[in-house]
Amino acid sequence: MSTSTLSPTRPHCPGPAGAVEALLPVVGADTLVPLATGGSTTYANLDNAASAPALVAVAERVAQVLPHYASVHRGAGWLSRVSTALFEQARADVGAFVGARADDLVVLTRSTTDALDLLSRAVPAGGRVLVADVEHHANLLPWQRSARTTVVAGGADAEETTALLQAELATGRYALLAVAGASNVTGEVLPLRRLARAAHEAGARIAVDGAQLLPHRRVDVGRDGIDYLALSGHKVYAPFGSGALVGRRDWLDAAEPYLAGGGATLDVRHDGVRWATGPDRHEAGSPNVVGAVALAQACTTLAGLPPGALEDHEEALRTRLVDGLEALPGIEVVRPRPRDAVGVVTCTVPGRSVSEVAAYLSAEHGIGVRDGRFCAHRFADALGLSDGGLRVSTGVGTTSAEVDRLLTALRRLVTGGPELDYGVVDGHWAPLSDPRPAPGSFLSAGPRR
Repeated sequence: MSTSTLSPTRPHCPGPAGAVEALLPVVGADTLVPLATGGSTTYANLDNAASAPALVAVAERVAQVLPHYASVHRGAGWLSRVSTALFEQARADVGAFVGARADDLVVLTRSTTDALDLLSRAVPAGGRVLVADVEHHANLLPWQRSARTTVVAGGADAEETTALLQAELATGRYALLAVAGASNVTGEVLPLRRLARAAHEAGARIAVDGAQLLPHRRVDVGRDGIDYLALSGHKVYAPFGSGALVGRRDWLDAAEPYLAGGGATLDVRHDGVRWATGPDRHEAGSPNVVGAVALAQACTTLAGLPPGALEDHEEALRTRLVDGLEALPGIEVVRPRPRDAVGVVTCTVPGRSVSEVAAYLSAEHGIGVRDGRFCAHRFADALGLSDGGLRVSTGVGTTSAEVDRLLTALRRLVTGGPELDYGVVDGHWAPLSDPRPAPGSFLSAGPRR
């Protein structure tokens, strides 16, 4: 069994009529995975919304940088100076990718969740926050734990949710509106410019969870009127533990430091501390230099795509997917054709647990999807998905052949059933007889010297 490293095997140019090829090469495009029915097959990754694979360009950049890795900011050694320059250039590149204003801060974090938790501690004392219950937990729980937060029920679609938020904003009670750029359950995109205008007219700011939007659409915080934007590297093809909070300086400079530790201070005495301002204030400890470089390279690579290429690629795949799912007996697609949506589609399968379906797709077809309530429990419950849904999500490495492979596998399931018997094993759905190696032992510990 072989696993690819950096060399993609798929073509990255238009294919025959009707075919959709990968938009950018990703690591692992030809990775083989074992089947419980015997043999192996190329993995079809249709779970990009959870964690996207690394772009080949990102992996190559990381390999180039690793020999020069050292601690940053306070080292005189040459590699320390090189790493410091790489880290600060990464900050600038991430800011440029999202259209940061000249006086905005780019705070490098671990993830979107980390960035939004940081921001939740920076809202001025007494400031109220408005959020809808359609949010991912990363953009709900940091706010929900405060008595100063109002959580409104979402509407029947993105347009109705927008209207409800606008109406509540108009009361003038809020300092901040927090919204997701795109839903991780339905793929629906909110009209961010309109919401930003409504927030500003009501004297509020707007924070956007960009985790699901940025892999699919360009965002410009200055042009779009966004005050704060949170993002994750592992959603934009840089799965190296990085993220960022980009936005206005005043709240962040006035907030208590997110972490107390080295690098966040100007002077420490037994009777007090003078804290830094700017991004240093919230980046205590040794930063993830490699993760920051990976994130910046992903941003630069995505920015280099021709205008409209991302949208065209995902729309072709989403249309093919939704049309195919709706043609299958009994399968129901949740909000199948929103006015504006990214490549995230959720469905249910009649008479079967979605967790069983996900296990079947993996064990018998080598296809990876996501099942459950997607860390958006309140929204999933409102959509009738209390028992979970099956989520299919595409990315820049997805092809129409992978979508067709999923549709064929689901057709076999709903018309003839699975080849194997399934049940709950150690808390997870799996084939009751599974010859595949244990996932934990699938890869060795790596080369030893």
